[in-house]
Amino acid sequence: MQSETSSKSEISFEDFRAQVVSDYKLAVTSRECSLLGRREVLTGKAKFGIFGDGKEVPQLAWAKVFQNGDFRSGYYRDQTFMMAIGALNIQQFFASLYATTNIEHEPNSAGRQMGGHFATHSLEEDGTWKNLTQQKNSSADISPTAGQMPRLLGLAQASKIYRNVTGIDADKFSRNGNEIAWGTIGNASTSEGLFWETINAAGVLQVPMVMNVWDDEYGISVHARHQTTKQNISEVLKGFQRDKGENNGYEIFAVNGWDYPALIETYENASRIAREEHTPVLIHVQQLTQPQGHSTSGSHERYKSEARLQWEREHDCNVKMREWMIATNIATDQELQEIEKDIKKQVRDGKKAAWEAHMAPVKNKVKDVLPVLQRAAESSQNKSFILQLKKELQENREALKKDILVASRKALRYMRGESSPAKQELIQFIDKYTEEVRPQYSSHLHSTSKYNALNVQPVAASYGEDSKEVDGRLVLRENFDSIFNKYPEALIFGEDTGEIGDVNQGLEGLQEKYGKLRVADTGIREATILGQGIGMAMRGLRPIAEIQYLDYLLYALQIMSDDLATLQYRTRGKQKAPLIIRTRGHRLEGIWHSGSPMGGILNLIRGIHVLVPRNMTKAAGFYNTLLESDEPALIVESLNGYRLKEKMPVNLGEFKTPLGVVETMREGTDITLVSYGSTLRLVEQAAKELQEVGIDAEVIDVQSLLPFDLNQDIVKSVAKTNRLLVIDEDVPGGASAFIVQKVMEEQNAWRHLDSKPQTLTAKDHRPAYGTDGDYFSKPSVEDIFEKVYEIMNEVDPAQFPQLK
Repeated sequence: MQSETSSKSEISFEDFRAQVVSDYKLAVTSRECSLLGRREVLTGKAKFGIFGDGKEVPQLAWAKVFQNGDFRSGYYRDQTFMMAIGALNIQQFFASLYATTNIEHEPNSAGRQMGGHFATHSLEEDGTWKNLTQQKNSSADISPTAGQMPRLLGLAQASKIYRNVTGIDADKFSRNGNEIAWGTIGNASTSEGLFWETINAAGVLQVPMVMNVWDDEYGISVHARHQTTKQNISEVLKGFQRDKGENNGYEIFAVNGWDYPALIETYENASRIAREEHTPVLIHVQQLTQPQGHSTSGSHERYKSEARLQWEREHDCNVKMREWMIATNIATDQELQEIEKDIKKQVRDGKKAAWEAHMAPVKNKVKDVLPVLQRAAESSQNKSFILQLKKELQENREALKKDILVASRKALRYMRGESSPAKQELIQFIDKYTEEVRPQYSSHLHSTSKYNALNVQPVAASYGEDSKEVDGRLVLRENFDSIFNKYPEALIFGEDTGEIGDVNQGLEGLQEKYGKLRVADTGIREATILGQGIGMAMRGLRPIAEIQYLDYLLYALQIMSDDLATLQYRTRGKQKAPLIIRTRGHRLEGIWHSGSPMGGILNLIRGIHVLVPRNMTKAAGFYNTLLESDEPALIVESLNGYRLKEKMPVNLGEFKTPLGVVETMREGTDITLVSYGSTLRLVEQAAKELQEVGIDAEVIDVQSLLPFDLNQDIVKSVAKTNRLLVIDEDVPGGASAFIVQKVMEEQNAWRHLDSKPQTLTAKDHRPAYGTDGDYFSKPSVEDIFEKVYEIMNEVDPAQFPQLK
C-alpha cells in the first residue's frame, strides 16, 4: 500500500508517470474505503464512521517528504497518509471500523478506539523501545478537538534536545535532531485554545514542527465565518511569519488542496525548512471538501447550499487530480476507469476479509457454547426457556461476544436453585470466556513490562553520623542534581523553573550547571508544558514537566486525562510516555494557591500514578523510583514543607520510595487516622493532644493514592482499632470518599468496625485567603481532635464525656 513516489531526484517522464499513477491509486483506494465504510455503518456492522474523504491528495504530497524517524500527531482525517506511509491497509482500515480486538488485524488500537484514530508501534513485545529512526511514526490519536496539539510540540522539541544536548544515547530515537513532528488539524479546530497555545509555544521554542491545516470551510455544520477571524487561519497568523535575520517565527504557506503539483512543491519546501533550520512551518491547505459530510451521524445536505455542494463536486481533490492527469497525458480516461474498477473490487475484497476475520472467533465460540446450553437445558426444569435462548443465539448470524455471554448468563438464571454437572459446566464456560475476553477491553492501563513502577525495589534513605538538618528544598535540589548527572536524557521545565530554580528554589543553581535546555523556563501555558513532556517522553527522553501549583493543573487536566493517562491503554501497550509531572499543593494562602482538588484528579487520570509525599525526602524518593520505570506519574509536593527541616540523605539519587505502600507514622489502639501530604502534620499534632486525654490514635500516611495501599495495611490497622477516620484537604466526597471506598469495599474493613467510618474534609467552598481563611476552610488540629473525641464519646461516654 505504501506510496512508491519519490521527489528527490531527476526522473524520466515514464517514471514520473508511474509514480503519479501510484499516488492516484492510493487516493482512489482511500476514497473507496470511506464510501464503503459509511455503508458498513449504515448497515449496522460498524457503530460509527468518520473518514478522510476529500483530503486524499494533500496527504499524498505530505507522505513524500515524511521520513523515517519523523512523527505524526494528527486527527481522524489522515487515513490516506497512513496508507501512503505503509502503516494502514484496506483490511486494517475495516478491522478498525468493526472494532476488531486482535492487535495484528487492527494495529491502531486493537478495537479500543473508533475508526480514523491511527497509531504506529513504538514498543517491542516486552515493552522496550523499537528503533524509531528506522520507521515512520504516528503518535496515537485522540478524539478531543485540538487535543493532539500539545503533544505535537513535545515531539518536535525532542529533535531540538537531541541536536543540542550531548551525552544522550539517541541511537533509537534521533539522527542529530533531523526529525520533523508533523501535525494535522481541521480548520474549525484552530479555534481551540490548545491550537493557539501550541502555535505560540512552537514559535518561541523554534522547533521542527510542520502544522497542516485541512480547510474545508466547515466545522461539522458551522461555516468558517463563525469559526475564524477573516475566515482564514493563515491570514490571521501572518504576524507569526518570520522576518529572516530579525525575528524568529514561522514560515507560512497557503496552497489549494486539489493542486497536486503545487502541493508537492509546498511540502518539499516545508520539509527542508523545518528539518534543516528547525523553524516551525504552517501549511494552510485550502479549498478541500467533505464528500460525505462530517461523519455518519448526519448529512451535510442539511446545512450546505446546492451551490456549495456543486462546487465541492467540481473541486473534489481526486476529481481535480484525475482531470490534471488526463490533461497532461499522464493517463487516459479509459486507463483511469480500469484502475478505479479494479480498486473497487480490492476494497470490497478487503472489507470482506476484515469482516470474516472479525467474526471468526465469535462464530467459533458460538459453536462451543451451543452444546453447553443444550446440556444445561436437558438438565433443567426450565428447559424450554434455555432452548429458546440457544435458538436465538444460533440463528443470530452476526452475533457479538456480548450475545454469547447474555445467552449464557440468562440461562444460568433459569437454573437457580438447581444442581447438576451441566450447570457447573455452564458456570465454567461463563467464567472462562469472561476471563478470556475482558482483557481485550481492559488491559494495559499501566505498563506490563518489567519496568512497571511497582517492580522497582524500594531503597531507604540512609544517613551518616554527620548528616545535617537542612531545609527540605535542599534535599530536593541535591537529589535533582544527582538525577541530572545520572540521566543525561532527564530534563525539567516549567514556569520559573530555570533561572531562579523554581519558586521554592528546589532547582537552585541547576540551570547554570546543566544548561538552559535541560533546566528550562517556559511561558505561562500549562497545557503545552504537559504536551512538551508527553511528546518528549514518547521519543525516549525523561522529562519532568513542572506545573507551578496544583490548582493550575486544571489547565492541563484535559491533556493528562485524554492523552497521557490513556496512551498505554488506547494502543494496547504499543506506545508509552513515562512523563513525571511535578507540582506543589495543599496549604498556603487563598483560593488558587492552596486547593487540593484530588477527587477530580483521581477520577480523571486513571493510568497515571498519583503520589502525595508528606516531605521532600519522600518526594525525592518517588522521583528516583519513577526514573527507573516506564510509567507516567504526578507528584504533589507539600507546598509548606520546603523550609521545614529534614536530614540530608547520603544516598542521593539512589533511595526510592515505593508506590502503593502506606506508612504507619504512629501506632495506636483506639482509632485509625488516615491522611496524606501537609495535613499529616496536623494529624500528628492532634494525635499527641488526644493522647493527653487518653485516646491512643494510630496515624497512617497514604503516600500514594494511585495505586492505593497494595498490601492492604490500613485494614490491618482497623482490625486492631475498630474505628476509622479519614482526614483530607479536598472537598467532601473527594479523595476522602475514594479512600473510604478502597478501605471499606476492597479491603472489607467494615467487618472490623465498632463505629461508622467517617471523614473530615475541607468545606465545600474553596479555601479563603490568610491564616484565618485556612483555619475556617480546611481541617485544623482542633477539628481533628474534636471529631475523634466525638467518636470516642459515642464508644464510652463515661470516660469521654461530651465536650459541649
